[in-house]
Amino acid sequence: MRRAPWLIAALVLLGLWLWWQRPTPLPAPSAPSAATRSAPAPAPAAAGNAATDFLPAEAHEVLARIARGGPYQHRQDGGTFQNRERRLPPQPRGYYREYTVETPGESDRGARRIVTGGDPPSEYYYTDDHYRSFRRFDPSGASP
Repeated sequence: MRRAPWLIAALVLLGLWLWWQRPTPLPAPSAPSAATRSAPAPAPAAAGNAATDFLPAEAHEVLARIARGGPYQHRQDGGTFQNRERRLPPQPRGYYREYTVETPGESDRGARRIVTGGDPPSEYYYTDDHYRSFRRFDPSGASP
């Protein structure tokens, strides 16, 4: 039986699209230098930290999970943030990671996210409107 050429083309396009959407692994970390070994990791945001006072209460637990390396509540958490809207500074694919900030009353993931940049994270951004706008912050309390 002869297959319709459009069906084969559709399958090829679907395969290419799925291949494009695959997560890109980050480069393996190199051995830490003396400078990075002695530098402490940023502390999770604490109550009363002026740099993070604008964050909802649920974001502080997410920051603690990021600092611990998980576990995360959603399978997408820790996944690559594509920056398709180009609202964050341009970086190579895989530089940005996204994490869900729970929204009380929502039955899905909601619109709130924390996006980190770097590995380990050196930049932190918060959005409460599903990537339409971002606010940069420093969880350690220093000015970003």
